Amino acid sequence: MKKLLRIISILVILAAAAVLIFLPRDRIALSKDGVKIHYSVYGRGEPALVFVHGWCGSRAVWYKQIPYFAKKYKVVALDLAGYGRSGCQRKAYTQEAFGEDVAAVVNAEKADKVILIGHSMSGTIILEANRLLKGRVAGLIAIDTLENFEDFPATPEQFKQYIDPLKEDFVKNSAPFMRGMFNKNADPKLIKRVIRNVSRCNPAIAISTIECYFNTPIPPLLADVKAPLWCLNSDMWTNYPDINSKYLKSYHLRVMRGVGHFLMVEEPDEFNRQLEDIINRIKTKD
Repeated sequence: MKKLLRIISILVILAAAAVLIFLPRDRIALSKDGVKIHYSVYGRGEPALVFVHGWCGSRAVWYKQIPYFAKKYKVVALDLAGYGRSGCQRKAYTQEAFGEDVAAVVNAEKADKVILIGHSMSGTIILEANRLLKGRVAGLIAIDTLENFEDFPATPEQFKQYIDPLKEDFVKNSAPFMRGMFNKNADPKLIKRVIRNVSRCNPAIAISTIECYFNTPIPPLLADVKAPLWCLNSDMWTNYPDINSKYLKSYHLRVMRGVGHFLMVEEPDEFNRQLEDIINRIKTKD
């Protein structure tokens, strides 16, 4: 009987531990301009992994990563201002202001050591946040972005190609824009879900976001990068490691084959393995 009670006690403790790991702790941080930033915290352990979504996304995009990494790390996933549950009172949705959102969350969590993980436009956002979190960033991991540090600011022709159609009819023209982010083998249901989520975004916020993103030069942000910067990119786009390495000695590139822009949900198992390996390499350099 005593042995049975001990087993039951152990199972209760394990169940409680599992709840602590996987049950989200939803919190709010105030960004520099007073906008409320909603975020969730899972698990425990250092360094804290801070996941930042891309354009017209939310923290929900990381649903395949959170349970995987929360077993070993404190995982933080946030909604940038204007997206998800976060506030939308901002006048201009600049990369710098988004960087303040990330820094506000890290500061609210009192995290001493973090790895910043940013998808798409958030490759630039985590570079902005890095400037504000001096000495606390152990590594930066950009997901399918920063292919060429010299790409931005965008040319007038690129603005006309990408932004003018969104201004004309956001819901209609954002659909082909997002469809172009997937390769021919992508799950049609996933494509439909991403297009639907984008169409539900506030057009004014979405357009302000992408305009500011296209206007943000990358090289000035690299001066404050002291930690390793990894890009985990798909093979849909051309990467320019020779150009990027000229700007940053700590730059590293890894490419996943046969996936599109949303590689973390298209091939989550392989993505998680690749991301975990990069995290381990960052930790060994620390």
